[in-house]
Amino acid sequence: MPVPQDVVFRLEPGRDPERLTADELLELAAAALVASTSPTDSAAPVPAAARLQRVSFDARAKSMNWRVVARTWRSEEKIPPPARTTPYPPPQVAADAKRVLIVGSGPAGLFCALELLRIGLRPIVCERGQDAQTRRRAIALLNRGEGTDPESNYAFGEGGAGTYSDGKLYTRSAKRGDVDAVLRELVAHGAPERILWGWRPHIGSNLLPQVVQALRETIRGAGGEVRFGARVEDLIVKDGRITGARLAGGEEIAANAVVLAAGHSAADSLLMARRAGAQLEPKGFAMGVRVEHPQSWVDGIQYHGQKEAAGLPPAFYELVGHSGDRAVYSFCMCPGGWIVPSQSQPGTLVVNGMSLAKRDSDYANSGVVVEIQPADWCGKRGWRWGWPELLKKAAKLSDNPLLQEVAHGRLPDAPEQDPLFGLRIQLALETVAHHAGGGDGKAPAERCDRFVKEQEAEAYDLLPTSYLPGLTSVDLNKMLPAGLAKRLRDGIQEFGRIMPGYDGPTGQVIGVETRTSSPVRILRDDATLAAAGLPGLYPCGEGAGYAGGIVSAALDGVATARAAAKALAPAAIDAAADSALR
Repeated sequence: MPVPQDVVFRLEPGRDPERLTADELLELAAAALVASTSPTDSAAPVPAAARLQRVSFDARAKSMNWRVVARTWRSEEKIPPPARTTPYPPPQVAADAKRVLIVGSGPAGLFCALELLRIGLRPIVCERGQDAQTRRRAIALLNRGEGTDPESNYAFGEGGAGTYSDGKLYTRSAKRGDVDAVLRELVAHGAPERILWGWRPHIGSNLLPQVVQALRETIRGAGGEVRFGARVEDLIVKDGRITGARLAGGEEIAANAVVLAAGHSAADSLLMARRAGAQLEPKGFAMGVRVEHPQSWVDGIQYHGQKEAAGLPPAFYELVGHSGDRAVYSFCMCPGGWIVPSQSQPGTLVVNGMSLAKRDSDYANSGVVVEIQPADWCGKRGWRWGWPELLKKAAKLSDNPLLQEVAHGRLPDAPEQDPLFGLRIQLALETVAHHAGGGDGKAPAERCDRFVKEQEAEAYDLLPTSYLPGLTSVDLNKMLPAGLAKRLRDGIQEFGRIMPGYDGPTGQVIGVETRTSSPVRILRDDATLAAAGLPGLYPCGEGAGYAGGIVSAALDGVATARAAAKALAPAAIDAAADSALR
């Protein structure tokens, strides 16, 4: 029988697995081993230690129990040490180490910097926004509807977009070992240990700022640099190769390589890469709205009225529907959360969701978004979606060049004709939403039942909300492009068949959710990860089109660091056996 061995057991709803003592966990794991042993087999091994490996809750009405996976070790087996709760610092980088400039201090940039240090290269992280503590001031202004700082907001600043918008750690990556290594690194820098075994790991917007600050200090402590208020405005190209970057203030920073990890909201970084010679291609993304319900309503549906009696955490949902050949799905669902203003440019409006660690708000919200592929904005199909009308309307409201260049509303015949077109319709929808809301951060909103029935919006029907800047009653079917509105109606009605009442009068539709992922990808070589045709530049993370979320961005940051190091210092990467993510 293999050792260590994972065993599965069940607990009644009122018994929280995370509150088990070490002895209780060991006893339950030992009993599960005995129960799983066939009578024809030899006696079940007696475990000497057990640890939580995965915890989830089965909320089906006939089940309603915790499913616990515990890893066990025999006494003769070497028991690994528990997860570190303090950082393991990289070695001090040499004075003559090669320099890698990293644009952006989100998870891709921070984990790239850590891995470069462990290999022996010097990272220089340039973040356009402010440090996590200073950034709070700009976010407070947003929440009061007092303006958008284009350099420091929910999207830009230390830690990236996730720092103050929830800190979810879900990922579809199949590389479990690498995912666990990222989670262990976060725990070592102050994240709660439960993210190692929770089925929907989440740090919370009140805890994640301390984690990213600790990551910054680890980088600085090993000789790396992290600079704030340092927006990279141009890449420096010499003899067809990237040799550094120029900051907005004019300072030039020489580097042996540049990692572009600017996040999914940094449209100017995509334009900067294109000016330097990088190749862009359009990619699919999703846009839609936020839908908010009372958390008590979600709990009642998902837990069949047993939440309080069983002492269960706030319930969540994950829904997928279809409208024609396009998916409609819930995105970044926030139990016990808030809807927040996440735009990064004045004159636009974007909403997102977040929760604190305790998830103790009275509201639940989720993005409800429609899959959009590049073919959907081309030719006759794009006309049916209603993009020309949206672009014309937005161009009358904004002088942004990305909109003025398509003010006529003409659509490309094929996606490759305009790789930035997804970015244009994203910006157009955000611009129209801002003006529909009336300014001051107010968001256009409509009750769910009125939206799906295409009834006229009524101001007196607006419900209480977690969205602090306030709501404006708007007929969203008229504000949204026709194709997007129809698919959202279809999806929300389908969700109502899965969760009865989802599309009823207790729900509220709030717009717009547009920043699900980047609509543009910077092409890179599959083997070297360098930008296609532009050596020295390494597109990385969400903004470059290669990740979707904190964990996948961190993993891409690590992979990019190794790729850059392999090109710059192959001997160093071979010798870097102490990498925490190996």
